[in-house]
Amino acid sequence: MAPSAGTRDVVDVVLGFARTLRHAGVGASPDRVEAMLQAVGHLDVLDATDVYWAGRLTLCASPDDLDRYDAAFAAYFAGEAPRKPPRSAQQEQRMAESAPISASDAGGGEDTEEAPDLKAAASEDEVLRTRDVSELSIAERDQLRRLFALLVPAAPMRPSRRRRPDLHGQVHPGRTVRRALRDGGEITRLQHRRARPRPRRVVLLVDVSGSMSPYADALLRFAHAAVRARPASTEVFTIGTRLTRVTREMRLRDPDKALAASGHAIPDWSGGTRIGEVLKAFLDRWGQRGTARGAVVVLCSDGWERGGTELLAEQMRRLHRLAHSVVWVNPHKGRVGYEPLTGGMQAALPAVDHFVAGHSLAAFEELAGVIENA
Repeated sequence: MAPSAGTRDVVDVVLGFARTLRHAGVGASPDRVEAMLQAVGHLDVLDATDVYWAGRLTLCASPDDLDRYDAAFAAYFAGEAPRKPPRSAQQEQRMAESAPISASDAGGGEDTEEAPDLKAAASEDEVLRTRDVSELSIAERDQLRRLFALLVPAAPMRPSRRRRPDLHGQVHPGRTVRRALRDGGEITRLQHRRARPRPRRVVLLVDVSGSMSPYADALLRFAHAAVRARPASTEVFTIGTRLTRVTREMRLRDPDKALAASGHAIPDWSGGTRIGEVLKAFLDRWGQRGTARGAVVVLCSDGWERGGTELLAEQMRRLHRLAHSVVWVNPHKGRVGYEPLTGGMQAALPAVDHFVAGHSLAAFEELAGVIENA
């Protein structure tokens, strides 16, 4: 029997919520998602408290996940997470050990017919994920900010020269011999060592010129999420008519305070664009000091260049030789039929490793994956 429309809606909502949790740093593995679906099938899907506890008991793997789960639940379902006292042990066990059910009766009776109401509570967030941020209303922008706060971009990793003791890997002769001497001269166990990866530096250059003003807020919020995830290995600069380092401001925990502090520090907000000159200033001052060397450098700009495109092309080639990977984020790339015809984009693209969109939350989620795997 095919699943009913109501059941399908519940499944879609739970899958979307699990995706939001994973971006917030909670594992929410497929087997845990399946367990939540089984638990929800025995509960009132229109009761936010039932849904909250069903997810909390099945999707969270450790106490560290609880705060992130609460924040994700509040943001995804557009309301505060229930703060009722914990259920009794019998109630928790009943939800956690709910028996598997078929897709045809997952909602059960009347709940199956009314299940679309649950989807309606979260559908706005799903739509906002793919909406162009420049077209959102004030209320929608406020809701999107809460979803941005859940992003936890993973850092790209690089191999380390230092090797540490490990159960596997290459044999460590010195430690093996010392262990044998302690055991009376007999080698009873080989000692191993392995190079453990370290986070690779990520540098974000965010265009805050007039043509980028509809997207500047979202781009800086993504930069704040990256800094929050890896404060020691992430640098943020703004570009326009001059270069401004805003890493310190971005390290403020609250995203609104971080953006407000950055706004005060940026002297050329909504001004012109001279990407080539600003990129040269970045490479002259920071590149030779090692900030960009071996890093993943992310340029966020629409490519409108008031300066000479020859200078931009030259500096992009210079950056490409210095960096591990160059990513260019253009908000307009997400539009149907877009082609990179501006002089700035034509000059920069030959030195770009990844050319991606940056117009929606879904695009930023994809960008986080590009950076992680660069």
